[in-house]
Amino acid sequence: MKKFKKIISIIMVAAVIASVCVVGTVSSSASGTGVGLAEWALNAYYSNWSYVYGGATPGAVDCSGLIYSYAGGYRVGDAQTFNSDWRYSLGSSIPNIHGLGLYQPGHVGVYVGNGMAVDARGDEYGVCYESVWSHGWTQYFKVPGVSYPDTGWVEFDGDYYYYEDGEYLADTTRTIDGETYYFASSGKSSSTPSSSSSSSSSSSSSKSSDSSSSSESSGSLKKGSTGSLVEKLQQRLQELGYYNGIVDGDFGENTEKAFKLFQETAGLYVDGIAGSDADVLFADDAPSYKPASVEEDKAEAETEKEPELTSEKEDLAETGAIAEGPTEAPAMQYSVGDYSDDILKIQERLIALGYMDGTADGEFGSTTQTAVSGFQTANSLTATGIVDQTTYDKLFSDDAVTAKKEEAPKTEEAEVKAEVKAAVTAEANTPAVANTSNAPAKTGTAPSTEVEKKTSEQSSKSVAAVTDNALFKRGDNATNFEFLLWLGIMIVVMLITFTIVYAVEKKKQKAARHARRFQ
Repeated sequence: MKKFKKIISIIMVAAVIASVCVVGTVSSSASGTGVGLAEWALNAYYSNWSYVYGGATPGAVDCSGLIYSYAGGYRVGDAQTFNSDWRYSLGSSIPNIHGLGLYQPGHVGVYVGNGMAVDARGDEYGVCYESVWSHGWTQYFKVPGVSYPDTGWVEFDGDYYYYEDGEYLADTTRTIDGETYYFASSGKSSSTPSSSSSSSSSSSSSKSSDSSSSSESSGSLKKGSTGSLVEKLQQRLQELGYYNGIVDGDFGENTEKAFKLFQETAGLYVDGIAGSDADVLFADDAPSYKPASVEEDKAEAETEKEPELTSEKEDLAETGAIAEGPTEAPAMQYSVGDYSDDILKIQERLIALGYMDGTADGEFGSTTQTAVSGFQTANSLTATGIVDQTTYDKLFSDDAVTAKKEEAPKTEEAEVKAEVKAAVTAEANTPAVANTSNAPAKTGTAPSTEVEKKTSEQSSKSVAAVTDNALFKRGDNATNFEFLLWLGIMIVVMLITFTIVYAVEKKKQKAARHARRFQ
């Protein structure tokens, strides 16, 4: 019995020490930049770093260790997230900021720009690189202690980006230090900045040409914009045959029609806005416009029963010169990466039928895809993980089959916990051996067997609290305050347990000495 109590005490001490190691500590040396963190994460992916639970060194990291190995600071993902004073729920968009942290319950990752994320996911996956919309992230945040650029040039992964008001520019143009740059939808600059404008500084906010209006310096050129960039745009459209008006630097209705016609011919999205697609306009192989004659169109219509529009006729049709026939509405289809109110309703229905846990957020992620596949299988549909019209109708029908709940098999950890609890309970309920000595029982005090029983029961509860505590589980939502509170309670429980055990042993020893004295 004495040895068993010592073992219980050692287990409790080891449990507290282990929990401290798992939960981690806070460092005061957090540092680095958002761009540096993003490059660090990409390097981890390119270099095939291993996933090691609790790892925080280059080459062997877990999810929070990927961030900690670069920036230091908080060691646990929840602490990295909830100690940030700049964090928001992830909706249908994410700011253009390299190195933002990404969070979902129990897991963190790094946003590397252009809609992509890197995270250390698990033993089977290692370090992953995929769309930020495909893994169920719920929040984005600035990592505590890491600095993020405000205004100026930065170099990331071999390309140049320009930050303005805390975000890098994308799908737009800027005139910086007298030179015009075009930024693609990914944010990459069309050319390398000159040395005089390549430093990242809050004082180097985009310096537009004095001859350009504020509409020109605000980004994309569109109807209503004026200035020298509009003049260049009109001249280029005129060279390619799309524009025959006056080059006056005024982006009016004729300029808009001409640019739409160019977008149409070049196979670009037709919106009449000159953003990143201006790169195509000023390229050497930009397509020129050659309108088809009306006589050729009529002759072709008379000689062919089912004439196919040439590329020129398609241009005329889309600009309104030729009316197009009615088109069928696209069929319903929701898959990974989509986000809408309909998906929110689908998720709520899947939860109600038992195929999905958690709460609905309107984002079609991997969890929703798995739930849809399960529903399709149970309802004799092809398990594609995509919600088409057939799946949608079945999902909301009265005869939709609900999920069959299966009892989760006991894990090895659960079995070990059960065995420890059973052993402690059995020991606590074992009657004490009768006292065969001639020592008289002390009046006014409880029998020592009752004290021992209560002590064992208290030890059992302490062990159960240690093994069942949520802080030992991966993905806990405890904050640092909750951890410190728990640690304090554990220390108090340990001290009480040790005091009781010590008092019982002292009483035993005193009773034994007293008995020997009268033998």
